[in-house]
Amino acid sequence: MTTPTLADVDLPRAQVGANPQILIHGLFTDYWFHTEEPMPSAALVSLLGDFGITPVSARAAIGRLARRGVLEPSKKGRRTFYRMKPAAFRALEQSQRRMMEFGADRPWDGLWTTVIFSLTDEQRDQRYSIRRRLQFLGYAAVHDGVWMSPHADHAQTVELLENIGVRNATVLRSTLAYARGDGDPLNAWDLDVIRAAYDEFIAESAELLDRVTSGQVGSSEALVVRTSIKDEWREMVSIDPELPANLLPDAWPAQRARAIFAQIYDALGPLAEVRVRQLLAAHDPTLANEANHRTTTHTPT
Repeated sequence: MTTPTLADVDLPRAQVGANPQILIHGLFTDYWFHTEEPMPSAALVSLLGDFGITPVSARAAIGRLARRGVLEPSKKGRRTFYRMKPAAFRALEQSQRRMMEFGADRPWDGLWTTVIFSLTDEQRDQRYSIRRRLQFLGYAAVHDGVWMSPHADHAQTVELLENIGVRNATVLRSTLAYARGDGDPLNAWDLDVIRAAYDEFIAESAELLDRVTSGQVGSSEALVVRTSIKDEWREMVSIDPELPANLLPDAWPAQRARAIFAQIYDALGPLAEVRVRQLLAAHDPTLANEANHRTTTHTPT
């Protein structure tokens, strides 16, 4: 049996901003990742309230995720609880690992992963989903149906293709013997655009970093801005193929941007956890002790 992956779960499209469904993903992934205990529905509503989500919108988002097969409801008396379904949990953990490992200095073996696929007429509606997920893994389209990446996880790539049901596909790990024009994978990414995005990320995060390091961020704000910085980092992961250093222009800003993200995300973890526990305690003091936080060095196994 194939292990469930991102392809099995009807997750909503990731975006920056107060999308309540995405916020719920983040709350489970960042603070409820090590327990199988379900979370009270009322506590989820309270947590979303810190992000400016109204109770009506929060309950609607919870209901949609349950219908999508992401959340599993249960009852204790008149109270409703939710926990992440195993397939959804695995999918989100894969995404978490990708974001936390992204930008770390790692050696390159000189091999490119190439995906060649074609879709049947019945699978045309899946084209966007496949493209979006390949891009998140670090691929770019070199030709129609030919995608390449220097660092993509080829095992995850195979799982993605199999679970989406792509009937005609090949995944290769090989050296690049010849490339020219549009066939050169280095031309598949606009490095000037990516550099500008990094520069913007660094500039916009500088003030927050100063406030974090000087202890000016409280627990309520920590929960919100920690989620925000992670959403912004996800966007960087989605556009940067993480090319090896020897293929990049001089003074490439990725390492600096990652250092800023990691410092903010890790430093705000304990404060954000305090806020999560405070809100949970109002609904279930015992369950409040289950909340925890993770860091950029704590990745799922």
